[in-house]
Amino acid sequence: MKRESGGKRIEAVMAEIRSRIAARGLVPGSRLPSVRAFARTMQVSPSTVVEAYERLAGEGLIRSRPGSGFYVSSPLAPLTLSEIGPKLDRAIDPLWVYRQSLEDAPELLKPGCGWLPASWMPEIAIRKALRAISRGEGRVLADYGTPLGLPQLRQLLSRRMGERGIAAAPDHIILTESGTQAIDLLCRFLIEPGDGVLVDDPCYFNFHALLRAHRANAIGVPMTPSGPDIEAFERAIDEHRPRLYITNSSIHNPTGATCSPVVAHRLLKVAERAGLTIIEDDIFADLEDEPAPRLAAFDGLERVVHIGSFSKTLSASVRCGFIAARPDWIEPLTDLKMATSIGGGRLSSELILLLLKDGSYRKHLDALRVRLSRAMDETAARLAPLGITPWIRPQAGMFVWCKLPDGVDAADIAQACLADNVVLAPGNAFSLSQTARGFMRFNVAQSDDRRIFRSLERALKNAARSLAC
Repeated sequence: MKRESGGKRIEAVMAEIRSRIAARGLVPGSRLPSVRAFARTMQVSPSTVVEAYERLAGEGLIRSRPGSGFYVSSPLAPLTLSEIGPKLDRAIDPLWVYRQSLEDAPELLKPGCGWLPASWMPEIAIRKALRAISRGEGRVLADYGTPLGLPQLRQLLSRRMGERGIAAAPDHIILTESGTQAIDLLCRFLIEPGDGVLVDDPCYFNFHALLRAHRANAIGVPMTPSGPDIEAFERAIDEHRPRLYITNSSIHNPTGATCSPVVAHRLLKVAERAGLTIIEDDIFADLEDEPAPRLAAFDGLERVVHIGSFSKTLSASVRCGFIAARPDWIEPLTDLKMATSIGGGRLSSELILLLLKDGSYRKHLDALRVRLSRAMDETAARLAPLGITPWIRPQAGMFVWCKLPDGVDAADIAQACLADNVVLAPGNAFSLSQTARGFMRFNVAQSDDRRIFRSLERALKNAARSLAC
C-alpha cells in the first residue's frame, strides 16, 4: 500500500510538470523549481520529487545539469488552447462561453455575453452609411488601406481622445481590425515567451487566452472597487518582474469598477520604478456619462499604450480598433500590423468615420446610456429576490458583477441553466486564481427576459437542496 501511494504521488508531480510545460509556463531551457521548493508546493517528500524528476529525465522531457538543477529540454508541442489552464470543466471555460454566445440560435438567451443586443445598435445609421459608401469611390470598396489607417479617422480619434485628456497626435495612432488585434500586436511587440504579464483578478477572460497563445506567464492582481490592489501589485512586481500590465481602467470588465485618481497615480509611480508598460483597454469609453481618469492622460503615452474599438457601441460586425502609443513605437508596430494583416480593413474604417461624423451617433450614445442605467436597476431588482447581490453598483456600462448565495458554485448554476438555453458567465472564467466560484457576471442589456430568472431560480433551489444534503 505504501508503494502504491508513493507511486501516485510521483505521478502527481510528473503530471504537474507536464501540465506546466504544455501551458508554456515552462518553456525549453527553463529551470524547474528546486526539489525542496517543489516538494513544499506539492506537499510531498523531496525524495518523491527527485524520483519524478529522474523519470521525466528518462523520458527526455527534462534534463539534469549537475550542480545547477533540472531544465526543460524537449521541443514544444503545437499549442492547443483547449488543453491549457485548469481542467475544472471544459463546459464553462472562457472560449466555450464565447462559442455558445456566438451561436446563431434564436432560442438562446445570453445574459453572460459581452455585447449589446443587435436591436440596441444604430441600425438605421449603419444602413445609411453603407448606402453612402456604395455610391462613393470604387477603391474604398476594393483597395487596401494605408499602413497607419484612414487619416481622417485617425484625426477624429485624436480629437475624441483629447476630450478625455489624452494627447495623441494622428500620426501616433494606428488603426487595427479590432481591439483584440490591437492587444495581439502589442503582445507580439512587447513580450517574449515566458515573460510575466500582470492582469486584474478577475479580468476579461480573453486576456487569459491571448496571453496563453503568446506563451506568457500571466500573474493575477486582486481587483478592488477603486482599481487594482496596489500593495498586491507591488508584491507581484517584486516577485515576478513582469514586462506588461493589461487592464480596463474605466468600466472594468467584468466588475464594472473604475480606477480612482489616487490609485491611478500610485499605479503609474510603481510602473515607472519597475519599468513596466501598461496596456489600457478602453473599449467601453463611450458608455460613460462622465469621463473617468485615464492612465494614458496622466502618463502622456510615455509608459501607457491606449487602445479602443467600436464593437460595443456601433457594430460588432464592423471590425475596427486603434492603438495610441509613444512616437518611437509607431513604426515597428505598423510593420507588425502589415506583416499580419497587410493594409487592414479600409471599408470598416470608412464606415466608422461616417458614423462618427454623423450627429446621430451622439444622440444614440445619450439614449444608450439612459437605457443601460435603467437596465442596471431592473436587473439588480430581479436578482435580489434570488439572493444574488451586486459587488458594486457600476457608474456606467453593461456589466454587473454579482455575488451568489453562500456556498453556491457559479459553474454548477451555469451548467444547470444551459439546459434551459441560458448562457451565463460564471466567475472563475474571469479569475486567474480560480477564486471567484461564488460570482457571476451579468450583461444587463441581455437580461430582460423573465425566462433567465426562472431558470436561475430553479438552479439555485436545486443547489440549496444539494447543500442541505
